[in-house]
Amino acid sequence: MSGFRTDAPVALPVLSRGKHRSARKGACFMEFASYLAGERWSDHPSCTHPLLAAVARLVNDTVSDDYRPRLAPMIPSVIGLNSDDPRLDARVALRAATTALPVASAERQRVLAVAVLAAERVLKQLDHRTDQRMTDRSIVAMAKAPDAARWARGFAAEEPTTVKGFQRYAAPTAVRTSVEGIAQACIPDPDQVLHDVLAGAIEDARAFVDRGHTAVHHDDPRWVAACGLTGTVEPR
Repeated sequence: MSGFRTDAPVALPVLSRGKHRSARKGACFMEFASYLAGERWSDHPSCTHPLLAAVARLVNDTVSDDYRPRLAPMIPSVIGLNSDDPRLDARVALRAATTALPVASAERQRVLAVAVLAAERVLKQLDHRTDQRMTDRSIVAMAKAPDAARWARGFAAEEPTTVKGFQRYAAPTAVRTSVEGIAQACIPDPDQVLHDVLAGAIEDARAFVDRGHTAVHHDDPRWVAACGLTGTVEPR
């Protein structure tokens, strides 16, 4: 378990879109994570599972400029959340796809419904289960998009799902389509839903990896230094 305390910081580092060569040019969610983890400056640090890191980068780049500071308190919580078990890919992809499926546009709903079925199939294979029941989140999400769910079941019946193929292609596509679908959905507060996707994916990963919470207290030297890299903003 990390020695970081879990109190919310009183000041937040300034996040910006995209990849940056150094903090002088700005910093995104995962670049700050690399700094806090003591790694080389990168938006692809080894401290975080690649698909979870992809969710963080996409959400960071998609939320509005006004909302982005609210993501900062979650940065330390992705440190140490990594595993080479493909179940984690499936869980992260499911969190994104089941959140986006009910609100995304019709063309994206088909992609997301297929992603839900593929992730469930991968989990079933890896857990050596013979039952056909999906997770509760998947059942609810598919029920909210019945046309897409019906189409996806017909499509998936003819398309085999391999674990490697899911990790390499289906899972990243599900995450990207989910974030885009939420951002462009006709819903009252897409920023909050995107925030919830990232927060939920972090919680799912933490439960799977079984690590302690790693949030940094505001007087931790690493957090203070991170805030000083690009300036600070006060939390709202």
